[in-house]
Amino acid sequence: MLNYLNFGLGGTPGVENNPEKSISSAFNLYNFAQNYNSALTRYSTDFFVPFMHSLFYFNSAEQKRMFSSSPAEWSRSLTDILLMNAQVFTRAVTGNLQAVGNYGQMELGSVLQAIFNTMFQMDGEDLKGYIERTAKTLDMVANVYPQAILDAEPKYGFHFERGINPLVAETERFLLYQVMPTDPKVKVRKKGKPVMIIPPYVLGANILAFQPESNKSYAHSFANKGIPTYIRIMKNIHENEAVQVMTAEDDVIDTKMFCSTIKKIHGKQVTLNGYCQGGFCALCNILTGKLDGLVDALITCVSPMDGTRSKGLAKFLNDLPGRYNDLDYGTKLLPSGNYVADGKLMGWVYKLKSIEAESPISVFYRDLMMFGVQKSKKMKISPSAAAINYWLSFERTDLPLSITDMSFNSYNVPITKGGTLPVEIFGKKLNLKRINEKNIKWLICYGEHDDLVEKEAALAPMDFIDVEVTAFPKGHVAIATSWSNPDTEYGLHKRYADGSRGPVRFQLEIDNEQ
Repeated sequence: MLNYLNFGLGGTPGVENNPEKSISSAFNLYNFAQNYNSALTRYSTDFFVPFMHSLFYFNSAEQKRMFSSSPAEWSRSLTDILLMNAQVFTRAVTGNLQAVGNYGQMELGSVLQAIFNTMFQMDGEDLKGYIERTAKTLDMVANVYPQAILDAEPKYGFHFERGINPLVAETERFLLYQVMPTDPKVKVRKKGKPVMIIPPYVLGANILAFQPESNKSYAHSFANKGIPTYIRIMKNIHENEAVQVMTAEDDVIDTKMFCSTIKKIHGKQVTLNGYCQGGFCALCNILTGKLDGLVDALITCVSPMDGTRSKGLAKFLNDLPGRYNDLDYGTKLLPSGNYVADGKLMGWVYKLKSIEAESPISVFYRDLMMFGVQKSKKMKISPSAAAINYWLSFERTDLPLSITDMSFNSYNVPITKGGTLPVEIFGKKLNLKRINEKNIKWLICYGEHDDLVEKEAALAPMDFIDVEVTAFPKGHVAIATSWSNPDTEYGLHKRYADGSRGPVRFQLEIDNEQ
């Protein structure tokens, strides 16, 4: 680009020199370089900080196991992990080259046209204009967009501190809130069938109240139809030791208490509604039998029911040498003396499995293209994009090891041919066939282009029992973001062209049937 600056800005025969243009363009190029370095450094830091944490955990775990394996076994495992790292690095480089190439292909026509317009004094964007616009694009990525992500927080999530959604019950580990309608015209039906939402542990609850003021909220999609809607919120793990040492049994006990409380209020059994990992936990809770008489319906959205069928994460875990496919390599010690699973590291593992698209350079150029494609002096930032990035940047939390172990097992051990999950709670095996035996209605919702919880992982129970299924376009969070808007084609309260129904419609029609 520095070479292009000579065209029409003081060095092209037959073209009037313009010192003012040269100075302006030089200033824009300087800003371009500064913002480029600043943005790329920030993207790299976001990626490599978890990497440094992983090295610390790796060294700690290896010190514990130093004398538990033979030198030959240790050497073989280390060689395998180095080869795997080389493959990940190769995939990252390939993704980087593709991202840079895509950006270059998008901009090539504009660059050539700007040079042509400058050399021959044609109408349209000249080289000075192109440099100015590109510098502004870099400023958007480096400075404006990060601030917009921070500014998205007040309109994102539940904000229970505002007192709009009342606290109904509490245990040492969880809080139970009622989600109130955002539509002032809607009144909660006291005798309506209630639903209790179980959020994912690692990604938090606020994604399920994405942008309530903009009518984009999974939880409020239920509440705004008058459905008695509740959500279970895990307490801060760093401030509550009971959360740090929580077991799967504790999860069941607290869920039972909350369901009993809700049933007493409304006089009807509860629908458990789990999103992502929360769906798998909800299923396990039901299969223990402890919720009999309290829960008669289940909704799971983009939930990994058999993680071994995942084409992405399960393959990544299978590629790991057996020695390193262990939770010891992702745990950290808290000041209390308790070990927990590092939530940020788990999020980083998801990036590794899709490294072609999630490396710092790939993400940087993806964001650069998001603004560059606008080709306008007034570039706009999507509030939804800012909120999504706020969620990805600030919503991950650490997890109790026992709960993490449930998900870990589901991604390493398949459901048996008889329908038994790779999880035991209260010393009891959990079998899917209990769902049909207890006549529990179950709706499974999945994303057709979900690359985090693929269709095969979400629909695994269909091989063993009868369940209702609804497919949604787009990916992992679309049900909680795009389709939670009731005015969209796949509004959650609708029945769709193929006869399937959204989770809100499912809940309303069950209530009518009862």
